[in-house]
Amino acid sequence: MIGKTLKHYDIDQLLGKGGMGVVYKAQDVRLGRPVALKILKTELTADPDKKRRFFQEARAASAVTHPAIAQIYDVDEIEGKTFMVMEFVEGKTVSQLIADRELDLIGAVEIAFQVADGLAQAHKANIVHRDIKSDNIMVTRDGHAKLLDFGLAKLLDTTGGMGSWSTIQNLTHTKTLPQTMEGTVMGTVAYMSPEQARGLAINLNSDVFSLGIVLYEMVTGELPFKGDSPLDTLHAIAFDEVRPVSIVRQNLPPEVHRIVTRCLRKRPEDRYQDAGYLAADLKHLKREIETGVQTTIPTGQRVQLMLGWLETSIPFGIKGIVGAVIIIVLLGFLIFTNIHWSILGGTVVLGLLVYRYIRNRKDRMVKRFVAKVSKFEEVKAIICSDSLLTVIVDKAQAKLYIRINSLIDSINKKLYFGQSLKAAVRDDLSEEDFQRVLRAPGVLYVREDVLLES
Repeated sequence: MIGKTLKHYDIDQLLGKGGMGVVYKAQDVRLGRPVALKILKTELTADPDKKRRFFQEARAASAVTHPAIAQIYDVDEIEGKTFMVMEFVEGKTVSQLIADRELDLIGAVEIAFQVADGLAQAHKANIVHRDIKSDNIMVTRDGHAKLLDFGLAKLLDTTGGMGSWSTIQNLTHTKTLPQTMEGTVMGTVAYMSPEQARGLAINLNSDVFSLGIVLYEMVTGELPFKGDSPLDTLHAIAFDEVRPVSIVRQNLPPEVHRIVTRCLRKRPEDRYQDAGYLAADLKHLKREIETGVQTTIPTGQRVQLMLGWLETSIPFGIKGIVGAVIIIVLLGFLIFTNIHWSILGGTVVLGLLVYRYIRNRKDRMVKRFVAKVSKFEEVKAIICSDSLLTVIVDKAQAKLYIRINSLIDSINKKLYFGQSLKAAVRDDLSEEDFQRVLRAPGVLYVREDVLLES
């Protein structure tokens, strides 16, 4: 496309490729200014109803004006190519600034505030961005943040929801996931909200979660949710508690921890309900950092910080501490009270039997997990190694992934002892690797048609 002309836009150079299409730098010959021209993938607008929704939502997004939002100039279709013309922004993305270690705390908070303030304008118009990430935030040379790709935002319906997702295929080898509904959305896995990861309806506070991930990344230099594969990352987003920023990076103001934690709540109703509330707190935090006057952390928040530290720093977390305290109290009671040794011995035996029953509870629940998951036709084998259950499948599908996550979450809630279980879905093993896995210890299930080679 370089050297060609679409409408009155001369295409100069390739800027990048993404899940939604290809972005070029072009020259608007009528107004004499550079623009970013994105040619969308055909499947995004192939259906007439999808195309209608796309143009409707692009018009709605173009009406949102704010210094922190890259403007949409034009949307059109020529020669079968649907394209969007946006403001061309020069600078560095937030991901580049993080990689080059160019962000300090005040800079991170300033960027987050500018983006949240701009996003608040969109939320007032009932528009959700759906793909907030560090690569979609550009910082200009004069220090102004710009949120890109707003033309691919979604206009919420009157109920405030977006409907449920259809089945998502091929999750293991992709970095972005397509959603098929009235329109199409591409969400980057590491920045998704729990409801996106679980295929549920999303709302304005889904953007808040994603912006919370960007703030966490800017402050600590690392992502809060990571996995060996996109499926593992989705599981972490949906079910794992985030490691507190105050542990990853020492000596942060308590308010940073409070804001990030509220953004990253699993339940949407526990977060800021839209970016406007987040922007207000970030503005207050920015003032605190600039003046050096920090608000004393309330007792309740201090307790929450301590609990978070215990969960991530001490084996078995709060459960381990409570169990140890109970054992010490019981031992003290038995030693310092006048109880006959036969009664004491019987109590100990009974206690050991109860402990054994509870201890084996995990094994029983794993067996029930295997029984349920093995009913899916695509499941070839289930392997257990330590506390990781690996489900090997012909092809990874969202319905299986969501079912597995639900079962694992249910098991972990009922565990009294031991490490929490984790699950991984694999469809990328070579035949040689698969045969090697089948010969290793920990095989819990193998499908009948799977042959073990000699």
